[in-house]
Amino acid sequence: MTQPTLSTILTSSSIDLSPYESLYKHFHAHPELSRQEKSTSETLAAHLTTLKVFDIHTHIGGYGLAGVFRNGEGNTVLLRADMDALPVKELIGLPYASTVTMRDSEGIDKPVMHACGHDMHITCLLAAAETLVKIRDVWSGTLIVLFQPDEERGGGAQAMVDDGLYDRIPVPDYVLGQHVMRMRAGKVGSRPGAIMAAADSMKITVFGRGGHGSQPHQTVDPVVLAAHIVIRLQGIVSREVNPSELAVLTVGSLQAGQTENIIADRAEIGVDFRSVRVEVREQIIQAIKRIVEAECLASGSPRAPVFTPTRRFPPTLNDRDVAARVAAAFASHIDDFDDDVPRTNVAEDFSTLATCRDIPSCFWLLGGMDPELWDRAQVEGRTEEIPGNHSALFAPVIQPTMRVGVDALCLAALTFLRK
Repeated sequence: MTQPTLSTILTSSSIDLSPYESLYKHFHAHPELSRQEKSTSETLAAHLTTLKVFDIHTHIGGYGLAGVFRNGEGNTVLLRADMDALPVKELIGLPYASTVTMRDSEGIDKPVMHACGHDMHITCLLAAAETLVKIRDVWSGTLIVLFQPDEERGGGAQAMVDDGLYDRIPVPDYVLGQHVMRMRAGKVGSRPGAIMAAADSMKITVFGRGGHGSQPHQTVDPVVLAAHIVIRLQGIVSREVNPSELAVLTVGSLQAGQTENIIADRAEIGVDFRSVRVEVREQIIQAIKRIVEAECLASGSPRAPVFTPTRRFPPTLNDRDVAARVAAAFASHIDDFDDDVPRTNVAEDFSTLATCRDIPSCFWLLGGMDPELWDRAQVEGRTEEIPGNHSALFAPVIQPTMRVGVDALCLAALTFLRK
């Protein structure tokens, strides 16, 4: 007797997503900043409890949690979703738009929004968990659903690992995950090897000698110093990194002084840079330090600059065999699947959950943009104008984004759990 395909199994066993659409709207309207995801975590744990098969582990690396469903002998598969939101004021005008404000780590009240799709990630994973519980007879092994805090600051995955994640739950054989992106809803994209870049951020403090704006000759002006640094940093990628390598450097912030007629005594520069290979990352770091130190010397800075790393995301590298097997499952069910999607400079800390134990992993991209809007913009040659991740106007359309996201998680899990 011929076994039914994974596509047939999913098509015949689809669950009603209406309750999950309501749950998504709840998550979207009630976002929480990184390391403050208390209510989100509690809601997730309560929902998993209703499925009655998961051993639930909470407060891992903060508000992280994992549910473990042991369903006989076989592989152990971990499906991951991130849950934190961003300090962004929502401008979309949706009926379920966020009006939330929260106090950030520095005690400053900030508007909060799910501007990166993490609300879609956690909702899809909950629905995938229910689906896989419903069809437990067709697979065997252990399913782990993991909800990670603090992805936006790049610390959540490592915090869970450092807090003994794999002492509390089984070590998986495969780690799998997805991210909603500025692509046409219904589309899924993956690729072997690097799919997301590494990302580093740092704050650079340079020092001057303050004074009156009318007497610049008695000062060392950190604003002029910082301006020279900003211009020189733009030459690192364009003039020092091999053009065949992926590299991006952005100066995202420059802060100095309080008023017009006072020369400050310091300036702070916020730098973000992206790479894939470790060698390129190190090349960029050394170039930043060389330029900053040289400009400080040229300006007569009275103190050495201070370099303070603020976050680091590893590159997301898909295991080639795992990516090929997942791609075959996707191609059999998802109409709009690209197995060679372009690599993105967006970064994630997902891979830390795998690389910490040398576990093979695969990550894929999920389209979330309204198909009619996307198609119209594509005809007019202006898809770049559609708001993307981290925009105050970022708004994934609920369907078909959710249905495809749920199916993708189930297909990937069943690829390694199917009897």
